[in-house]
Amino acid sequence: MKAQILIVDDEKNIQRTLGMILRGEGHRVREAGVGEEALALLEAAPADLVLLDVNLPGADGIAVLKEIKRRHPATSIVMISGQATIAAAIEAARAGAFDFLEKPLAKERVLIAVRNALAVENLSARVQRFESDAARRHVMVGESAVLEGVRRQVTKVGPTTATVLITGESGTGKELVARALHGSSARRGGPFVKVNCAAIPEDLIESELFGCVRGAYTGADRDRDGKFILADGGTIFLDEIGDMSLKVQAKVLRALQEGEIERVGDSQVQRVEVRVLAATNKDLAAEVKAGRFRADLFYRLNVVPLAVPPLRARTEDIEPLCRHFLALYAHENELPARTLAPQALARLRSRPWPGNIRELRNASARLAILGDGQEIRADDVERLVPRGEDAPAGGPAMATSGAPTPEEIQRLGGLNEARRRFEIQCIEACLDRTGGRVTRAAQLLAMERSNLHKKMQSLGLEARPPRPGADPGEEGDRE
Repeated sequence: MKAQILIVDDEKNIQRTLGMILRGEGHRVREAGVGEEALALLEAAPADLVLLDVNLPGADGIAVLKEIKRRHPATSIVMISGQATIAAAIEAARAGAFDFLEKPLAKERVLIAVRNALAVENLSARVQRFESDAARRHVMVGESAVLEGVRRQVTKVGPTTATVLITGESGTGKELVARALHGSSARRGGPFVKVNCAAIPEDLIESELFGCVRGAYTGADRDRDGKFILADGGTIFLDEIGDMSLKVQAKVLRALQEGEIERVGDSQVQRVEVRVLAATNKDLAAEVKAGRFRADLFYRLNVVPLAVPPLRARTEDIEPLCRHFLALYAHENELPARTLAPQALARLRSRPWPGNIRELRNASARLAILGDGQEIRADDVERLVPRGEDAPAGGPAMATSGAPTPEEIQRLGGLNEARRRFEIQCIEACLDRTGGRVTRAAQLLAMERSNLHKKMQSLGLEARPPRPGADPGEEGDRE
């Protein structure tokens, strides 16, 4: 990594020596003899790294270090001293210095310190970009009255420790609400751990939630922490909790009531401090009456019920949602920005969207990737987002009618990406046709169930309940 480096030392020989070493590595180097000059240079053009002498005329190096960190907190600083003491090194570290070098300076030691500092700075910048992208993906978009009502509830409930049961149809954004609750709580600095209860096989969900000890079952070759332990100090989000077995429900109830969990195969009880948020697209009260869900767990989860409205109840949000998704996909895939023609927006508003926001998001991705021209027109919508009632029975509409054109394949990045997207659509259609049952979907796809699991994993797909309106398929356990 080639960087902009500032050397701050009142000894010209040190400036020259360090300058030759760093320029030899391809870095751009500037020099300053006193702290005031260094601060002025940084104001004119920030540096990636500062090599700063402790003993400077005027303001000493530690004072300059603190001022640089105040003005430019992301800048890495390596301190230099000819009279190094442990106390000085500790003070520099507390003030934010990355490393501390002693004079006389050895070339290899200097280069190692510089490379490490720049590597950490680069990693920090990548983490910030990742967090920024994650925040962009997890925002609740829209200004409808019903969504404002959800936001008001989040504002009231988020700062508390109350357990919240989030209900709503599939694809309405229940996870976004859970993340908003976590982000507005005192636990926002702690972990947010999501568990999709519908996607984990029945024989594995207990160890997934609570962990296991070595030898607890076949394949348990080491001690392993579960999701509750990983979420300690933060929030655990139990998505699709209505699909959890009665046996596991009893253990979740204990974790809620006592704050205690027990790993599979372990006799030791561990205490955890976790806020529980749960979500479901089922009517849990009806599930309780049918004997498929524990009444005591339902009451424990339903401390604060929070209903997320379907997209058909907030159609005025379709425009801001679609514009948000178009901008998001353009940013993530380095695609040209897309605009929506008024006629295209009208067509989108006229769609039923049984899959709610998830379906709109996928449609927006197709429009961003396969749309012709900078402006998305009405004919793009008709071609790429067929109406729900026109879709083939038992599955969602395909992205295009017939084979994609060579231009569409080129925009996708070639045949491999086109094939990957087609495979995703085929698998999702069969999962909807069979009510989410992987075994039946594998039969429709003429492949082994284990191979379908591997294919789904490679494509980033999760086993899931069917979208509302999908054919529930034949009876049988979801696998």
